[in-house]
Amino acid sequence: MSTNHTLNDRAAWLKGPAHRCSHPPTGERKPWHVVLLGPPGVGKGTQAKLLCEKLGTCHLSTGDVFRAAKNLNIAEASPAMSVALECMRLGELVPDPMVVAIVRERRECLGCRGGILLDGFPRTAAQAAALERTLHEERILLDAAIHYELPLELILDRLTGRRTCVDCKAVFHIRNAPPLRENLCDHCGARLVQREDDREEAVRTRMRAYEMTTAPLLDFYKRRNMLHCISAEGTPAEVFARTMAEIAPQMH
Repeated sequence: MSTNHTLNDRAAWLKGPAHRCSHPPTGERKPWHVVLLGPPGVGKGTQAKLLCEKLGTCHLSTGDVFRAAKNLNIAEASPAMSVALECMRLGELVPDPMVVAIVRERRECLGCRGGILLDGFPRTAAQAAALERTLHEERILLDAAIHYELPLELILDRLTGRRTCVDCKAVFHIRNAPPLRENLCDHCGARLVQREDDREEAVRTRMRAYEMTTAPLLDFYKRRNMLHCISAEGTPAEVFARTMAEIAPQMH
């Protein structure tokens, strides 16, 4: 990974078009434009980090945008972001038009010279169509849509076994990465709890919702010969090796 990529604070993405990134990628190699897809529990965040390091792309996560927006002065929020923040405050999903508007506000980021890895967007076929139009306007071609797959029972095992520290938010797994002392954080000694989202019925509900919205999205990219379905079973290194073997022919 280049030094510039390491130091880039993604300010333009996180804070909006009025800001500029420090040390943006220089475009020393072919810029990749990738969409990353996958249900909760497949290790998408880990693969995003590995892919960005390998490809030199900028990690454009809409989740990061929304988390950063919570710390913005309300006067800095665009109309679309203001609506999104209110939806999040009420525990509601942010409507497609608002998500699309927030990404379009950051359209200069889509043309980052180092390439981009979009994570968390698009989530629906309507968002994918809007992204396609925006990329076309910017004369950018999407290289791949990578979808990580894992059987439901393995997803349940990964998520229901997670325990989160109530103070420092460190994450453990009761079987795969247990704490040294039962139900106590190794880092700060605080109590470990199971998040509501990680309880079995909550996971099953999230998976049903994911499958309903994602089937048309996967079909959207399959029809454009961009979809790469990758098994997320195994270690992060194994999944990453599988990913690179799948997309390697496009790297030359």
